[in-house]
Amino acid sequence: MIFKRKIYDELLNWKQEDNGSTAILIKGARRVGKSTIAEEFAKNEYNSYILIDFTNCANEIKELFDDVSDLNRIFLKLQLEYGVTLETRNSVIIFDEVQFCPKARQAIKHLVADGRYDYIETGSLISIRKNVKDILIPSEELEVNMYPMDYEEFKWAMNDYATIPLLKQCFKDLKPLGDAINRKLMRDFRLYMLVGGMPKAVSTLLETNNLEKVDRVKRGIINLYEKDFNRIDPTGNASKIFHQIPAQLTGNANRYMTWQATDGTALSALNEIISEMKESMVVNIAYHANDPNAGLALHHSTDNFKLFLADTGLFITLAFWDKKFTDNIIYHKLLSDKLAADLGYVYENVVSQILKSNGNELYYYTFPTESGKHNYEVDFLIADGYKISPIEIKSSGYKAHTSLDAFSNKYSSRIRHRYLIYTKDVRKDSDIICLPVYMTMFL
Repeated sequence: MIFKRKIYDELLNWKQEDNGSTAILIKGARRVGKSTIAEEFAKNEYNSYILIDFTNCANEIKELFDDVSDLNRIFLKLQLEYGVTLETRNSVIIFDEVQFCPKARQAIKHLVADGRYDYIETGSLISIRKNVKDILIPSEELEVNMYPMDYEEFKWAMNDYATIPLLKQCFKDLKPLGDAINRKLMRDFRLYMLVGGMPKAVSTLLETNNLEKVDRVKRGIINLYEKDFNRIDPTGNASKIFHQIPAQLTGNANRYMTWQATDGTALSALNEIISEMKESMVVNIAYHANDPNAGLALHHSTDNFKLFLADTGLFITLAFWDKKFTDNIIYHKLLSDKLAADLGYVYENVVSQILKSNGNELYYYTFPTESGKHNYEVDFLIADGYKISPIEIKSSGYKAHTSLDAFSNKYSSRIRHRYLIYTKDVRKDSDIICLPVYMTMFL
């Protein structure tokens, strides 16, 4: 299935505004739909296109980019090999999974300068140092990030184009929807949490209406990621860190304990691996904000962080990796709206996913209680103009928001808005804006 994706408009703006002066690189995790959207865009917006899949093309195609002194020869060879006629300023060449041919990526500088055609690159694990250490990264390359399907794209896939605009208006007006409507909307959103935003998982849901088959698809994607991690880190630590994400979140620690996941390996020995995992866009990292103020990136700790999966559907499957689908209680609990408190980390992951896909970097903040025996924790902080907005997440209904209150008392002059994300209807509690989790997309 071909789904409507928001990145299509970004590609259209690039084509119209840059008019061949840059190539565009679509970065994203494997299986988020990069190749599909690139080819769909090429079919719709150009007279002809060539897609070079560097994962399975012939070596002689890769070798074309070892010497780019004669571009005429390269273009003639490509047209002959792929049986496609390229038209000046009306054709595009797609370098799919370009990380498998670094010389092709380096050649972008010369190809763009030539000006005859447009160029779209797609890449996963694109910044692994061994793939780019011997090449010159072209300055003529515009990068865009592609994430799993967000909730609005998921609703589009369900042929629902009306719900999100209505929710946006309710968010703007802070107008309650009513308990009955909210319960229905939460049921819809919980299905999104279970399935996630990987296009193959969504298409399997539409084709089969069977969550066990959806889970099977997600397990296949996780296995693919695991192979990638083992390739970049033969010690197996990257894979161990990845698999331990759900357990680390449910442990309620105020940071990811890397030594627990890797049999005592020091964090200093894992920094490069964690950096590459982040760049793979398979995981999202929330850093501790040492100074919770405007300019969060300037005052965060790289040693204190939390890890989330970039797709909550995959997160749910990974959380019960060693169990059969029929034993996966998260599916049953979420569908029946009986998620136990100790499974609340599912909501924390989906909020991290939404915030990240909206362009926010992820930060959180902990500080000691008055007794010093425990910590307050603000789940997320987002930049909001020259101030910040703290976010606390509840996996159930409206209860106390102790950490949010303590943070506000401590840093009141720095705060623009206070948000409580939970499962009930829109409301205001004093100056706290209480939002159902499906409205996180509007922050």
